[in-house]
This record gives sequence, structure tokens and C-alpha cells, in this order.
Amino acid sequence: MKAYKILFLITFLSILNGCKKEKTVGLITEKAMVVSAREEASKIGSAILQKGGNAYDAMVATHFALAVVYPVAGNIAGGGFMVYRNNDGTKGALDFREKAPITAHKDMYLDSLGNVIENKSVLGAFAVGIPGSVAGVFEVHKKFGTLPIKDLIQPAIDLARKGIVVTENQADDLNNATERFKKVNNYKTVFENNWKAGDILKQEELAQTLERIRDFGKDGFYKGETADLLVNYVAELGGIITHEDLEKYEAIWRKPIEFSYKDYNITSMTLPASGGICLAQILKSVEPFDLSDIEHNSTKYIQLLTEASRRSYADRAHYLGDIDFVNVPIDSLTDENYINNRMKSFSWDKATPSSEVSQGKILGYESDETTHYSIVDQFGNAVSVTTTLNTGYGSKVVVKGAGFILNNEMDDFSSKPGVPNVYGLVGSEANSIASEKRMLSSMTPTIVEKDGKLKMVVGTPGGSTIITSVLQNILNVVEFDMGMQESVNQPRFHHQWLPDVIRMEPNGFDEVSKNKLESLGYEILERNSLIIGRVDAILVLPNGKLEAGADKRGDDAAVGF
Repeated sequence: MKAYKILFLITFLSILNGCKKEKTVGLITEKAMVVSAREEASKIGSAILQKGGNAYDAMVATHFALAVVYPVAGNIAGGGFMVYRNNDGTKGALDFREKAPITAHKDMYLDSLGNVIENKSVLGAFAVGIPGSVAGVFEVHKKFGTLPIKDLIQPAIDLARKGIVVTENQADDLNNATERFKKVNNYKTVFENNWKAGDILKQEELAQTLERIRDFGKDGFYKGETADLLVNYVAELGGIITHEDLEKYEAIWRKPIEFSYKDYNITSMTLPASGGICLAQILKSVEPFDLSDIEHNSTKYIQLLTEASRRSYADRAHYLGDIDFVNVPIDSLTDENYINNRMKSFSWDKATPSSEVSQGKILGYESDETTHYSIVDQFGNAVSVTTTLNTGYGSKVVVKGAGFILNNEMDDFSSKPGVPNVYGLVGSEANSIASEKRMLSSMTPTIVEKDGKLKMVVGTPGGSTIITSVLQNILNVVEFDMGMQESVNQPRFHHQWLPDVIRMEPNGFDEVSKNKLESLGYEILERNSLIIGRVDAILVLPNGKLEAGADKRGDDAAVGF
């Protein structure tokens, strides 16, 4: 009988153990890693590292590869931001955000009655900002690159010429955009087809453009044949970009936003990216609270982050714009006393209506279709890069004879301060259009350190949800001891002051928490499309190895060695 009881106990414990949920772990490598939106791009970046290149060489190669393999957001005619940390601990940031054309002006999207013209800042050649990506990657290579630029661009050329395998997600994206490609272009573009998974997309004209960039450097894009093709086609379609616009464009090295959260040092992007300031505000708002007593994604957790985010996004709306044009009180906005005072109106007993938080005006819409990649090399250097065309495939303008897509970044300005744009959001004076001004962004490429050592490289696409997605992944790791892939897989939520709703990923949050939040006065909206951020991140493990977090919401993949 005794033996029977022991056997029963062993059987019971083994069944119980089998029911335990196995912890999800991402790719783990010894030395180096690239995590991006597509495996082909990550492989190219990793191969450059294996050849002895550093993180900056891999950044150049990965960026050009994404322009080929992920045209919905990867680009040579968009822009973005990079935050870096070298192995000696020095940090910095590069702004290669697009700019308004020289002849752009505040009222350029208004009709004779002063009303916003529908879609004029979104679709077609009039929506295009001056591209910054090519200038950005050459600036990075000039400062930090070690391998010849030709070796870094050639893999992307080969990829464009040989063709890429279209994934199911990509086929859907391309087919959904077909009518808009047809609407704005005056010829049949390479992207118009009845795509299905497994098809091969070849881009010969893009290959030739990349060859000009390979052979003539930055001038291979901003001058010469490529510039002629871009300027002439934009003019043909009614746009206003000139040769002078292209020749004058420069990427700018900026001082990043740097702040502490408990025992961690966080470095993120400064203006015209709002991410760093907002991330600092939200984390400093949360810091006085003991999160060890609050369950992850519980009612109290969602409530606390929502109220901190609400106050930060209200400030974003009122104060933030291009610091070369607008005087922004960054130090005041991230001051601990100011933030604590902002949180005094927070109560666990009820929601704080956004109408009571601020009378500032919300900023213009920013699209979900951005892309991010994170790189750590074998020397200990790290880069975090977020880049975009703005909405999926940008303006849908594909430069005739050159094969690349132009951004529609002008829509990130406020077309008319005080009046809702086509997305129902109201614009702010700080982000109004001006000649050669950079438009505000939510991009938040971020690097986290602990005890003076690299801890985490993180970023995501997702428009205005970028900031809260980066925030939640940092907290997942530092407060809830999650691994990188486990963190990236967690359901996410978002609040941005206006509209006054908590957006949630469907099927990720329990009914009890949602009902409790609603009883406290919060409105909840569950839609996948509103929390689209695909986080690509790298975590340095205690043993020095690297763990990837490649977002399974897309085709994202990590490669390393």
C-alpha cells in the first residue's frame, strides 16, 4: 500500500510539472546579434559582424537590406534616429529625420477657405519630406565604420537583383496597397501584382539606384542621376522637392536624453523624436511606486501606467516640436519635482479624465508602419535604430526609373493647428509646418545600462504606441525579471491622453481587470491594429551572452553568433 502511495505521488507530481508553462526564450548567442523586421536583413547584418565589421558597419548593411526586403517601412527615402553606446561607455544619437522642403509653408495643405484638403499630406508627391536615410547611414559610416562602404551595400544590391521571397504578411500588405500605388503613380510600379506567399519580388531599378550609392557615396542619392529621377518625377506628379532641397540635407549628431530609473541608466532619442522625453517622464512618474506589490498587467498596473502616460502625452502635445525651431523646456519637463507634482492628481479610486489633465492640443497623427532594428557586436558596441516612411509604403510614390518608395512624412506635421486632421486628431502650433523644419516623431530607440554595463537595446515601430511599447518592455525586464523574448511576447496596452481610451491587444487581458478598469471610469478599446508595435530587442544576460526578443507579431527575426 505504501509503495502504491509513493507511485501515485510521483505520477501526480510529474503531471503537475508537465502542466507548468515553459518559459519562452529567444535566440541566445555568445558574441553578437542583429534583430530586425526580416530574417534576410538580420542575416546580412550578422554576416558583416562575422567578417570583423562592427555594429555600425552592420547598421549600414542592415538598413540597406531592409529597404529591399521590407519596403513597407525599410527605406532609402525615409528617415529615422539612432542611439548608440560604444564599448567604452560613450553614448550619442543621430537625427536623420526628414525635413520639410524649402518652399513648404504652414498653410500648404489648406484650401482657399482654410480647410484641410483630405489626403493631400498623406498620398502622392505633395506629401513627401526630404529623405534623411542615406545621409544618416553615410554619417554613421564616416564616424564609426571600419569596412569599405561598397562591401556593406553590395548584399542589398544582390538581394534586390536576385529577388526576395514574399511572405504571407508581405503579400497582404502589398495587395492592400495596390490601389493606392495605382492612384498616385503614372506608370505600373514593381509592387503592383496579385501577390501570394512564396512569390519572388525582384527590384532591378532599386538595384541600380543602390549601385549608384555604392559607387558615388551620399552624392549617389542626393546628386546626379538618382536625384534627377527623384526631382523630375516628383515635379511630374505635382510635388515641390528640388535639387537644392536634396543637396542641403544633412543628418545631425545630437545629445541624447539620458536619465536614471532606480539602478538603471537609460539613453534614448531627443527631439524631434519625442520618445526620450516621454519615456523619462513616464518612468519617473512610476518610480516612486513599489511595483513588486503590483501584479504584471493587473488593474493597478494598467491604471498606474495609463495615468503616467496620460500626463506625459498631454505635455508632448503642448510643448514638443523640432528643437531647432521651437524652444522646448526639456530639463523642466523631465524634472522630478515637476513630474511628482503632475502625479498629485492621480487616485487609485478613479480615472483622471484627460479634459482635467491639460488644455494643450494634441499633435498630428503618426503612422504605425515604422521599423526598428537592434545590434550588439562582438566588441561590445550597441546601436538602436528606428526608421520609417511614415504610413505603410509612405506616399505610395515609387520613383520612376529608380525603384524606391518616397515617404509621406509631411503628415507628421500639424496641417492646421487647432483643427482635426483626417484621422480626427488636432494639431499643435509647436509642430506646425515651416521651411526646412523636422516633423515631430514618437520614435524611441533606447539603450539601458546597469552598473555601467550594457543591459538592453530596444525599440519598436507603432506610431504613437512606440513610447508605451518601449516603456512596457523595459519594465517587463527590470521590474518583472522577464527574459527578452518573454517580454516581447507579452500583451500590450496604450494610452495617449487623447482620445481618452486605453487601447489593448485583444485576448491578452483578463475580463476581471477590464471590468474593474471600466468601473473606475476608464474606456477600453481592443483592436490589433492600434497596438501594432513590433519590438526588436537584445538583452545582455548575467553570463554575458545575448538573448533576442524578435516580435512574433511580424516576420521579425534574430541572427547572431
